[in-house]
Amino acid sequence: MYRRNDKEQLEFENFHLPFGGHLKSDNRWVKLAKIIPWDELEEKYAGLFSDRMGAPAKTFRMALGALIIKERLNITDEETVEQIRETPYLQYLIGFHEYQDKVPFNPSMMVHFRKRLSPEIMARINDVIINGKLKKDDHDDFNDRNDTEDKEISVNEEEFNSGIMMVDASVAPSDIAYPTDLSLLNKSREKLEEIIDALYEPLKGTAQKPRTYRQKARVAYLRVAKQRKSSQKAIGKAIKQQLQYVKRDLGHVVTLGNLESLSSRLYKNLLVIQEIFRQQQEMYQKNIHSTSDRIVNISQPHVRPIVRGKASAAVEFGAKIMVSRINGYHVLEDISWDNVNEATLLQKQIERYRERMGCYPEAVLADKLYRNRDNITFCKDRNIRLSGPKLGRPGKERQADKRQERADCAMRNAIEGSFGTGKRRYSLARIMMKLRETSETSISLIVLVMNLEKILKDIIINFFNRCFRIQKWYFLKKFRAA
Repeated sequence: MYRRNDKEQLEFENFHLPFGGHLKSDNRWVKLAKIIPWDELEEKYAGLFSDRMGAPAKTFRMALGALIIKERLNITDEETVEQIRETPYLQYLIGFHEYQDKVPFNPSMMVHFRKRLSPEIMARINDVIINGKLKKDDHDDFNDRNDTEDKEISVNEEEFNSGIMMVDASVAPSDIAYPTDLSLLNKSREKLEEIIDALYEPLKGTAQKPRTYRQKARVAYLRVAKQRKSSQKAIGKAIKQQLQYVKRDLGHVVTLGNLESLSSRLYKNLLVIQEIFRQQQEMYQKNIHSTSDRIVNISQPHVRPIVRGKASAAVEFGAKIMVSRINGYHVLEDISWDNVNEATLLQKQIERYRERMGCYPEAVLADKLYRNRDNITFCKDRNIRLSGPKLGRPGKERQADKRQERADCAMRNAIEGSFGTGKRRYSLARIMMKLRETSETSISLIVLVMNLEKILKDIIINFFNRCFRIQKWYFLKKFRAA
């Protein structure tokens, strides 16, 4: 059940402090609370609950506010709850009317918050918060361009292009150990032994327990795993042994039966291990090192290897994210757990820009991977300049084209820096969530927090600009009077 808060949004002056005083209006958390339109965003979240049945759920402001605090401070769920309990400004952000020296909720509720605030809801929240900023900035740029050129242009989406769109892709690695075929098979064998123990427990004393040879299998695995550098022949032999042990254990599971008695966790592991065995056996028999939809982790079977080809990490294991940057704000265009080619999504990203801004961009800044013939033709038909050199053999390019290409490369560094900020300042470098939906929510939340930081920074810059203009006006007035 969800109870709507009929009271108006709490003003920081009315927040009660037991030790006296008031909250400061220039505090970063107070400013952040004013930026987010809580009432407007609450509708979709409230639709997830019944109006009459069930225990009262935590409010939307508490759920989103707690997740923002967690990502902005880059701390754990447990530490987030403690920080909220200790800090009145954080309690104001999540909707409290007075300071309370008690735990607001159990840390396990953070998992439920991520499940409820799906990536679709997070995308809606991000659009509501930044859409006005994007259109306002774009409208001002359009008016400035009209004043500079001193000519009239009809505001029609078919007659003008406006704005610059930067696009790029990166990987948000999941928190898993670097997988190898041998370690994955050994882990599968250990999980199967746990399943066999659970299935045999009701039959204890009435039937003989199947032999799993777990000690011999463990010794065979460590014989190769502990070596500093093993030969391919030794690794292949160890993989063959582990495949035989896994096959034997799978046969014991079928013989024991009674799979209904397994817990949901063990049953899920069994299904994943069956697919891992099929893939590993196929690769071993065909002497290949890749297969479609390859599973690299038992507890997170949705994670796939993403080939990056970089010096620091040739292969990363996590979600591939496609992001566009418009006027300094970020839009998460797509999240994929497969190694998709981001160039195939460029046309959809441009169409979303048109839906959001009312016109096509003047230029799309992207790396060379995006410059295929389909994308070049698509952009040319819509009068969009796609950055980068022309296709084909290098010819005699004009100096103006070379300068434009260098300027585009320099400007496109901004979105590369955005990924660096997300991975160093926030938790984009390692997604700690285990479930697919919670991982996607966490990635969406990082993009939202980066946009909120941009808005807060603009508020400070505008304040100092206003002070500078006032000081300049006062100086000129005093100078003229003299």
